[in-house]
Amino acid sequence: MREKVTGAKRWVVKIGSALLTADGRGLDRDAMAVWVEQMVALHCAGVELVLVSSGAVAAGMSRLGWVSRPSDMHELQAAAAVGQMGLVQAWESSFGVHSLQTAQVLLTHDDLSDRKRYLNGRNTLRTLVDLGVIPVINENDTVVTDEIRFGDNDTLAALVANLVEADLLVILTDRDGMFDADPRNNPDAELIFEARADDPALDAVAGGTGGALGRGGMQTKLRAARLAARSGAHTVIVGGRIERVLDRLRAGERLGTLLTPEQSRKAARKQWLAGHLQMRGTLVLDDGAVKAVAQDHKSLLPVGVKAVQGSFRRGEMVVCVDRQGREIARGLANYSALEAQKIIGQPTDAIEGMLGYVDGPELVHRDNLVLV
Repeated sequence: MREKVTGAKRWVVKIGSALLTADGRGLDRDAMAVWVEQMVALHCAGVELVLVSSGAVAAGMSRLGWVSRPSDMHELQAAAAVGQMGLVQAWESSFGVHSLQTAQVLLTHDDLSDRKRYLNGRNTLRTLVDLGVIPVINENDTVVTDEIRFGDNDTLAALVANLVEADLLVILTDRDGMFDADPRNNPDAELIFEARADDPALDAVAGGTGGALGRGGMQTKLRAARLAARSGAHTVIVGGRIERVLDRLRAGERLGTLLTPEQSRKAARKQWLAGHLQMRGTLVLDDGAVKAVAQDHKSLLPVGVKAVQGSFRRGEMVVCVDRQGREIARGLANYSALEAQKIIGQPTDAIEGMLGYVDGPELVHRDNLVLV
């Protein structure tokens, strides 16, 4: 199964607070430089990379001279604001040594639960990756209201893996992986090299809470692997301090714990699109568009749409039918029904002139289409 790691084209790499801050002593620039060097090698080998970085609160605590994590929400948010400055600066300078651009992306749970913002985030991340930029993602801790969390950046990383349709989620942690017993008090504990993410036996060995600096224990990492599996991604939970860990994973070495999804990425997404959302409207396609979508597996462009029925917002599910009313596909609309009415039958380069902006050249992107 390690070919699922070596063959992965799109990686989300999550690095935890304890690793990034040398267990709370401030940002560990030397360790960051080592991970960056390996991520640059992945990038140069054609792997699309998204980085989810913890450490803002821990880095802020260090800068403010605090030795224990505060429980007051506003103090946590203040620490995050202070720490985020140093965190982003450190990643930017580390990647800059290798002439790679980075981009800061701060997300909240609301950004990924709202369909319109979800699509905006997805399109922005896709554009950054296409430009060869490394997105550095963290939770927007300073504005989160109900606790400072997605619950933790393991969950955020899994949702980002869903968002960008990653093949692989790599969670770097201060443990070597998941063990069949707690290795801290059982010398006979053995590393679990591979398991199905949905295996209920894993719950018993995942244990409880995280460390003093972060929130994510092994239980949150298991939950993250299960979330990532929903979109068909594989997850590796592995020790970030293992020498050249990312290089060795890509080479196929059996490091850490590989948690596998029940379905392939394509099957998982198809199931999600086909059954997850309520239909809000209908697009009637001409014969050319039917062929482009159904046979050539292309995106649906406005020029091939004859009529718009129903009321839908951007990001909501629409049904694509031929002129006889036969269902061809379902997908997430890049434009609302009102906007679509204005641009159907028009070439892509006319969209901006008619609407004053462009949310994408296609009415429904092929990644958001599923044939029926």
